[in-house]
Amino acid sequence: MAENTVADFEGDEVEVVVDAEMAGGRLDATLARVHTVLSRNRIKDLILEGAVSIDGKTVSEPKYRLTAGETITLLAPPPEDADPQPQDIPLDILFEDDQLIVVNKPVGMVVHPAPGSPDRTLVNALLFHCGDSLQGIGGVKRPGIVHRLDRDTSGVMVAAKTETAHKHLSAQFADHGRTGPLHRAYLAYVWGSTETAKGTVDAPLGRDQNNRLKQAVRRDGREAITHYFVEARFGGEGWDITRVQCHLETGRTHQIRVHMAHIGHPLVADTVYASGYATKINRLPADVAQPILALGRQALHAAELGFEHPVTGEEMFFEADLPPDLQALDDALQNHDKAFAR
Repeated sequence: MAENTVADFEGDEVEVVVDAEMAGGRLDATLARVHTVLSRNRIKDLILEGAVSIDGKTVSEPKYRLTAGETITLLAPPPEDADPQPQDIPLDILFEDDQLIVVNKPVGMVVHPAPGSPDRTLVNALLFHCGDSLQGIGGVKRPGIVHRLDRDTSGVMVAAKTETAHKHLSAQFADHGRTGPLHRAYLAYVWGSTETAKGTVDAPLGRDQNNRLKQAVRRDGREAITHYFVEARFGGEGWDITRVQCHLETGRTHQIRVHMAHIGHPLVADTVYASGYATKINRLPADVAQPILALGRQALHAAELGFEHPVTGEEMFFEADLPPDLQALDDALQNHDKAFAR
């Protein structure tokens, strides 16, 4: 490796002579080991864009198998400025240093611009707060973003402020805590009373064939695994609600919402995956029904996030308190239980 060049910035050129140890390996995986900044996904995009050549000939196949003696050249363009514009939007900052920022995302905030949500997103707020340090991190349109929460899911999120942090954090989220320290815990309020105090839902997910805006359990879907643990059970005559803590072993779109609905316990107030449970509110006492009707979104909160700091190696842990709407629901459930017990 001594004769090969190593890049410290995205725009640096990298030249690698394939030795016997590298021979047979994939092009994208080999470059990811050599480039100290770019993530494997970013390198894959660059290969597809024609930024990589082997012995002077452009190669656009990330899976290309290498042969000893070949010379790989990667010339990554400088990172483009992010399309979203900085906007002065208040952030609930739980932690910040020169590598990353941890925030408590509020209900109703979209993580990054998308059709129907061109601005007022977390990315716009981060660009304003972090300034030029965030421009271009991780590519172009989603600077610093390494994971997402749905618009109507509140809770703790981390964003990268440097390419080094982005690469390191992205790898942790891709691993989903299987071999590393990544920890994500969500609080969900679900209809009914689960049969057991804990369980695992292992059901592949893919796009719903009848509604492109929904996900569904599908035999040909991508692997999806959710672990759940009961924290509290509430109920009265004709109704039950359970507060569960969910841990993700994979990170699919709407995973918790679909999986809990799949086992017969959809999230309270989830209009997409629990529409058939809307009439259950009529069975609830008024003091419990009122905060549910006021929610207007699924009862889901990203309560805990733990990860390894990308530079110091320190294991970090953050918690986000329940937002006011879910706290009101929790208070109502607990107060009703106390009154019912008397």
